[in-house]
Amino acid sequence: MIVGLRTGTPYFYSMRAFLLPLLFSASAAQAWDFTPSPICTLFHQGEEMSVSVTFDPSNSEYAINLSREAGWPDADVFQIRFEGARRLTISTNRHVINQADTRTLTVTDRGFGNVLNGIKFNARAVAVLGDVEVPVSLDGAAPAVDAFRTCPTDQMAVGPRPSANIALPS
Repeated sequence: MIVGLRTGTPYFYSMRAFLLPLLFSASAAQAWDFTPSPICTLFHQGEEMSVSVTFDPSNSEYAINLSREAGWPDADVFQIRFEGARRLTISTNRHVINQADTRTLTVTDRGFGNVLNGIKFNARAVAVLGDVEVPVSLDGAAPAVDAFRTCPTDQMAVGPRPSANIALPS
């Protein structure tokens, strides 16, 4: 038997007790979600595009992944434009699109303060690549951004790191 959150509670019942309030909560209706594991993740499924922002404490790297069924064109510069109370446009030429599956565009960096502020304080974001502009609503994102910013990273399991005195097999 798989045991759930409380000792002796079957997994099915403990997960049902955990998931049902989420389905009917206000945060689920806002469509911006946060989860701390396996890595800190902020997620939104929009009408035309899904957005996920992650932070991986093992390499101190943030990533934003923008996925759309129609894929992304090849272009030199990617922009994300935040529209609302704190307008902001961020541009980069360091975006990556897998050429075998062009549905996801990814940008990574060690700092994402401007991106998180853009998501939290504005009404809409527009991803721009070449001639393609894809909007996504930011309504209800602020609580999820706050949770993301305070993500507990100390629960991450990190294996032993080899010391300089240990020879690793090649």
